Amino acid sequence: MSPRPAVTLRARTEADYDALYALAAELDTWEQRSPLRPAAMTRKGWEARVAEYDADPNGNLGFVIDVNGEAVGTVSLFDIDGFTGTAEVGIALAASARGRGIGTEAIAQIIEFAFVRANLRRVHLEAIASNTAALRIYEKAGFVVEGRQREHAWVRGQYEDIVRMGLLRSEWLERGTD
Repeated sequence: MSPRPAVTLRARTEADYDALYALAAELDTWEQRSPLRPAAMTRKGWEARVAEYDADPNGNLGFVIDVNGEAVGTVSLFDIDGFTGTAEVGIALAASARGRGIGTEAIAQIIEFAFVRANLRRVHLEAIASNTAALRIYEKAGFVVEGRQREHAWVRGQYEDIVRMGLLRSEWLERGTD
C-alpha cells in the first residue's frame, strides 16, 4: 500500500489559475460541485467569479488543496455567519486526485480550521445522493445526515435527492481530533 500523499491547504496564487480553472470548467462533475446550471465557463467568467468570491473575505474562506506543490482542488468555508458561528463547507477535486485519500484529508483539515481557527460552532454541507464517495468521506469526518431534499437536483437527465449534513464543534471534539 502506497503512503497517503501529503495534503496542505494554502492560499491561491496566480500559478494555480490554470489548474483551478480546468477544475471549475469540468462539466463531467459539475452537478456534484455546483447548484448552478451546467454551462461552459470561460476563463474570463471564472476569474470574475474568483474576484467576487475574494471580495467577501468575511463570508468566504477558500484554500487550494496542494499535493507536492501542485494545486489539485479547492476546499472552502462559505456563507460564514459570524453571529451564529456557522458556515457551509465545499470541496472540489481534480479527477487525478480522487480516490486517493486527498479529499478525506482536506475535509479533516478544513473542519479543524473551522472549529479551532475560525471559532465556528457548526459546519454543514450538501451533496447529491448519488455521490456516495463524497457522502462516505463526510460521514467518516463526523458529519451526520440532517435531512434530504427529495428530487431537488437535476443531474444528467434525472432528478436526484440532495443530502444535507452537519457537524457541531462539540461532536467533533468528542470524536477527538485525529
